[in-house]
Amino acid sequence: MKIKDYRSKFIHELSLIYDIGEAESFFYLILEEKNHLKRIDLALNPELTFSDEVIQIWNSILEQLKQEIPVQYLLGKTSFYGLDFEVNENVLIPRPETEELVDWIIQGQKLEVRGEKLKILDIGTGSGCISISLAKNFPNAEVFAIDVSEEALATAQKNAEINEVNVIFILKNILETDDLEQKFDIIVSNPPYVRELEKLEIKKNVLDNEPHLALFVDDNDALIFYRKIAELAQKCLSPSGQLFFEINQYLGSEMIDLLEKMRFKNVELRKDIYGNDRMIRGSI
Repeated sequence: MKIKDYRSKFIHELSLIYDIGEAESFFYLILEEKNHLKRIDLALNPELTFSDEVIQIWNSILEQLKQEIPVQYLLGKTSFYGLDFEVNENVLIPRPETEELVDWIIQGQKLEVRGEKLKILDIGTGSGCISISLAKNFPNAEVFAIDVSEEALATAQKNAEINEVNVIFILKNILETDDLEQKFDIIVSNPPYVRELEKLEIKKNVLDNEPHLALFVDDNDALIFYRKIAELAQKCLSPSGQLFFEINQYLGSEMIDLLEKMRFKNVELRKDIYGNDRMIRGSI
């Protein structure tokens, strides 16, 4: 079958679930990963064909996409801040909003007058996307990353090796931690922040496939991770050290209140590219 004909079938069958632009993006992602072909290759040679064996592979992927299994899990990889990351059911798929958080940290440090040796801690690292991206962009930094999941840390360690950076990964339940036992210039976290009451807003492909441990918090104490991490940051940030969070878009004012009551200075709330309150920072 000609690839261009299979493309039409693929997009048509997925258009009942995804919008056409998203279905088309899936097609080209898979084409590049599985067949080492790009959109331009198909445009230049519209007579390219799939063998029967290749069509069987594509049909299997198509059926899984119809079940709304994320394409990143099907491919086992994704891109984040210009780097490649392995992903699986043990870690969240990195989001563009988190790239904005990483960029905020990186651009801010370029404006800071600091020594070469930053010490950075990422709490709830998951795939390692934040800690590894920071390590890649601050090659002289000492980067640590904590997670409660052994499986997530194993994935993060693989990703550090893929991206040729050194990150010290630590298995730890942050809610049961009283002291981080060392000082850091930057502490950053994208902790669980989706309240149970917001489950109806979560897309089926996320709700059915991504780890709930990394997503949800109890409605009655939605800021449990933020409060605990901020308490630890009070003890463990260096003078003028900074605390960064990705946050629930509905709890921006509550986060400002939390940090200001805990005497953090220069508290700043930022919106993401979609106009939602999504990240906050404060300093000691």
